Amino acid sequence: MDMAEKNTALGSDGYEFESRVRYSEIDHRGTMTLPALINYFQDCSTFHSEAAGVGMERLKKEKKAWVLSYWQIIVKRYPRLCENITTGTFPTGFKGLYGNRNFYMKDGEGKQIACANSIWVFMDLEKARPARPAEEDIAPYDLHAPLDMPYEGRKILLPEEYMEKEPFPVRRYHIDTNEHVNNCQYVQMALEMLPAEIRVGQVRVDYKKSAVYGDMIYPRLAEEPDRIVTELCDGRGNLYAVVEIKKNS
Repeated sequence: MDMAEKNTALGSDGYEFESRVRYSEIDHRGTMTLPALINYFQDCSTFHSEAAGVGMERLKKEKKAWVLSYWQIIVKRYPRLCENITTGTFPTGFKGLYGNRNFYMKDGEGKQIACANSIWVFMDLEKARPARPAEEDIAPYDLHAPLDMPYEGRKILLPEEYMEKEPFPVRRYHIDTNEHVNNCQYVQMALEMLPAEIRVGQVRVDYKKSAVYGDMIYPRLAEEPDRIVTELCDGRGNLYAVVEIKKNS
């Protein structure tokens, strides 16, 4: 195992793993980028599922998958290069087709520096539609009380006015194992649309439909006093994802 990464596996607070901030994960300020932080959260949920015995290979054989539908990420502080961090996750509930999961990142002193709430939908990949997970799909996960964080509703209010930006194609590096654009890549696309570099304090993403390799993305941007909203659409204006960004206070 990489010396910069240590699994602490399943504990009383869910699943955690320890790491150090790598040079490849920082920006010109010497602190972790938002996409890198999001990838830590994504990786943590993947590690959790693998450790619980309901990981990617098992779901792939059954032609099923948990697909991210929404999340709200709050960043209090971006960790610096070589800083020791602990990333953790746990499910907070399952209802019908959906599962809820929290994430957190702590510094070397155990202080929370980022957290997130997320909603996942269980998909039947063969039928290309949501399906109710079986008991064996959720039983391996221990539920925990939700994090104490300021939760916002799932629905992101769409702006009345927006500016159309230059369209661009989905590239190979956008694609994940499900042959769709990776969740984090939509956020990266939205960051590229910003007129200036900002320090993101919160991001919410509502995933509407999956873009695939070869699709064209037509972005629309709206700047409001308290937020920036990027709509990532297809050629007919149908949404792939909505990304709402708020600055660090």
